[in-house]
Amino acid sequence: MSIRFLSVSSANFTLHPQLAADTIPIGDLPLCRVLLMNNRHFPWLILVPMREGLRELFDLSDADYPAVMEEVRDTAKKFAGLTNAHKMNIAALGNIVPQLHIHIIARHTHDAAWPNPVWNTSVKPEFYASNALSHMLKKVKECLALR
Repeated sequence: MSIRFLSVSSANFTLHPQLAADTIPIGDLPLCRVLLMNNRHFPWLILVPMREGLRELFDLSDADYPAVMEEVRDTAKKFAGLTNAHKMNIAALGNIVPQLHIHIIARHTHDAAWPNPVWNTSVKPEFYASNALSHMLKKVKECLALR
């Protein structure tokens, strides 16, 4: 799978400002931009299909839907192995950010929110420290074969 880096905004795709503020871009799959949620408490990726005007999974074209689902499945499987996750949480909520995006969160029985959802947990988000962020980005890029 050939990965290319694109700016946050391209001819046919603009990343929602809230996603841009909360995440670090890692790279692009054929259909989805891969982002790292900047919260050191949870290994958390977000895949955003690079198509304008999508709010729901059913808004994907007939051709794009299976391709996006394959990217989600492949990314989740590889990320689970990388993080040695006990459980993978995969969700496309969009209650606050209307742009279609899929959360892929590696959960562990010892994490700060277990067994509850990571949303609205009492644990305040904390950004990755510079070294930890560099290390995580490198690991994820290698794991997903991103350049």
